Amino acid sequence: MPLGIVLQRAPGVTRWAKWSWKATAVLPGAGDAEWRELRREGDIVEYHAATLQIELHGAETEAYVHGLGADVPCVYVVMRPIPGATERPFKLALVTASPYEAQDYCDSAEEVVEKIAMTPGLLAWVQEFVEEFHQEEEFVKRRRDRLRTDRQQDGIGDPRIEKPADIYASPTLKRKRLA
Repeated sequence: MPLGIVLQRAPGVTRWAKWSWKATAVLPGAGDAEWRELRREGDIVEYHAATLQIELHGAETEAYVHGLGADVPCVYVVMRPIPGATERPFKLALVTASPYEAQDYCDSAEEVVEKIAMTPGLLAWVQEFVEEFHQEEEFVKRRRDRLRTDRQQDGIGDPRIEKPADIYASPTLKRKRLA
């Protein structure tokens, strides 16, 4: 499904950041757009920055269930900063409904991940997908082997490496003789 991503530019609150950027909304079924201005109120401007495809995968249904169980179900937008760019400082890379995938991008610290509340139509679409493809996996506890391997000592270290002395012996202090 194509999702338009809306970014908001507002004046920065510190002297180091002239502008503050935030992803504020998604537009399900939006057409192509490249930084089209949607609304302006004083210094605050909202742009339809890009339209990305959101894809749902059958193997990720557990993540979607986790995301749908949140107080506010969200989609996540992954943005890559463009060094030195001021007017269009981000390249929008990905939009996903999987909180697990979003967490993977957060771990790298190279991308900016923004969380946006799902629209009612998008929420219904994801829920329908989960209802059709999700299968609960039964937890199976692994049983240990009864074989005890700790009762005999095989030796110390790697037998292929020859050792000139006991490796657990205390080091001796060699003193220089004064002549």
